[in-house]
Amino acid sequence: MERKIKTQVNGYRTVDGAGVSLVRVLGNGTIKEFDPILMLDSFDSVNPDDYTAGFPMHPHRGIETVSYLYRGKMKHKDTLGNEDTITDGEVQWMNSGSGILHEEQVPAAERLLGVQLWLNLPQKEKMSKPTYRAIRKNDIEEIPFDGGYLRLLSGEYKDHKGHSGEHLPLNYYDVHLEPNEELVIDTLPEDSVMAFTLLEDAIMGGEKVREKTAVKLTDGDTLILKGSEKGSQILVMISKKLDELVAWAGPIVMNTREELNQAFYELRTGEFIKDKLDFKTEH
Repeated sequence: MERKIKTQVNGYRTVDGAGVSLVRVLGNGTIKEFDPILMLDSFDSVNPDDYTAGFPMHPHRGIETVSYLYRGKMKHKDTLGNEDTITDGEVQWMNSGSGILHEEQVPAAERLLGVQLWLNLPQKEKMSKPTYRAIRKNDIEEIPFDGGYLRLLSGEYKDHKGHSGEHLPLNYYDVHLEPNEELVIDTLPEDSVMAFTLLEDAIMGGEKVREKTAVKLTDGDTLILKGSEKGSQILVMISKKLDELVAWAGPIVMNTREELNQAFYELRTGEFIKDKLDFKTEH
């Protein structure tokens, strides 16, 4: 059965970090519908003033952040001692787990284009050990098909395997469709499937979807994507619904208000970070 469109979300422009202009597509109002993906921020600018202020050091607990830059650069630094930069076509994958502080600097580039996802952690893994990983271009397979190609950012596609998350499955595809061409993606009926039109409009489930729109698909075993007359670039995210309580305040996502209160108490008293190393120094 073909998956159809259940919900479309266009998002709204806002400012985050130290003054980064972005479009917040998914957030507090879409938790249940898009479970387990809590947030999707979209970046698309040719004006460095929109984003070079970056995101100064800030805390997270209870989520994984997955940042994909199709164009641009992002520098990461955290309390595990990681200092790293991703560039065009690469991914930063951070499990905040029991607690981490990190910063993201966004240097000027010809164009900044990409998205950041917040992937919810299962309740039993909220306090897991924080980790960071960069997925480089060399680690991302480009799989051709008639009418385009698919970049396997994580998970599996047919008999191809990419980076595997440690806590929740995420098949994450960057699909490039030539004008009016089509791709059929097989899915398991129980999968939670969404897509985001990164560039140009597209057709999904027989309906037109405007650029920069998040779409939640109904249940089914196939997803049919079709490119516009100009072609399309579509991000597809396939995971498993958690169907758990969500207590969310700012950068912290837990399951109960009591857990949130405890997290912010630990922030105030200096007990938030459970795993910490000295920063590595770049030379």
